Amino acid sequence: MVGIILASHGDFAEGILQSGSMIFGDQENVKAVTLMPNEGPNDIKAKMKEAIASFGDQEEVLFLVDLWGGTPFNQANSLFEEYKDKSAVVSGLNLPMLIEAYASRLSMNTAREIATHIIGTAREGIKIRPEELEIAKATAPAPSQRSNTGTPGKFKYVLARIDSRLLHGQVATAWTKATQPTRIIVVSDAVTKDELRKKLIQQAAPPGVKAHVVPVDQMIKLAKDDQHFGGQRALLLFENPQDALKVVEGGVPLKTINVGSMAHSPGKVQPNKVLAFSQEDIDTFIKLKEAGLDFDVRKVPNDSKDDMNEILKKSQDELNRLRQY
Repeated sequence: MVGIILASHGDFAEGILQSGSMIFGDQENVKAVTLMPNEGPNDIKAKMKEAIASFGDQEEVLFLVDLWGGTPFNQANSLFEEYKDKSAVVSGLNLPMLIEAYASRLSMNTAREIATHIIGTAREGIKIRPEELEIAKATAPAPSQRSNTGTPGKFKYVLARIDSRLLHGQVATAWTKATQPTRIIVVSDAVTKDELRKKLIQQAAPPGVKAHVVPVDQMIKLAKDDQHFGGQRALLLFENPQDALKVVEGGVPLKTINVGSMAHSPGKVQPNKVLAFSQEDIDTFIKLKEAGLDFDVRKVPNDSKDDMNEILKKSQDELNRLRQY
């Protein structure tokens, strides 16, 4: 029997698993996997692997995830690359989709058969009253279709963000809606050399927006091109502040850096739940400040902005204390 993993931000997966059991009965080879606020990509990927290991049939696995481009999707997508012909990933998890997946397992033997079959039910489950409010799909073109690709002019930079997770749910949904980019550009020498990460980033792009991965020196060249990017709205993503400093020093005209998330690793201190700094990171942010950049410290657009000066001071004090021991 095809195994099913329900994956979500927070407890949504646990809740919909319980709802499905109330309607269709308890199911074998179904696991809920949750990403909690204090966890990262590696945590939920480990949970997914543990869930798969518990299935009687580990060959056929169907991932039903909450949000396309979110961390649960990205990690399911990386496992999809490993399983290849024996798995499928479907986003937009809702209860009609789950119940149909349960029913489909009774007559279908592959994850891909079930994935194909449940899409229609998932969409048909979205209704509205009064019925006259039901409308056809909007005919307005996607942002990338509205842009003047290939016309004279340079990029307009709608957001430059430092986020060790790069393109994930907060960027693909909240920040994309707030800034309306036509292109999301991951600027990283390291990621450029990793074909799997490049592929996953491109697949995580929201509808109507193109995603690219380019090395630092290429981004500097693109920023100077005034012949091909007229009308293009660029959202830049950096894995660390060092790459951001390189592009600024190379002439990319950024005015503000959004600091969203920096993962913890040995030798770093954590001034808050989502940021972790080494001495090199602190020194780099000071150089960015000296270069005239402002800092916008928040995870999502609706968050209040934190004070970067206070964060840097707190981090430096903590590093100094650690050196005394």
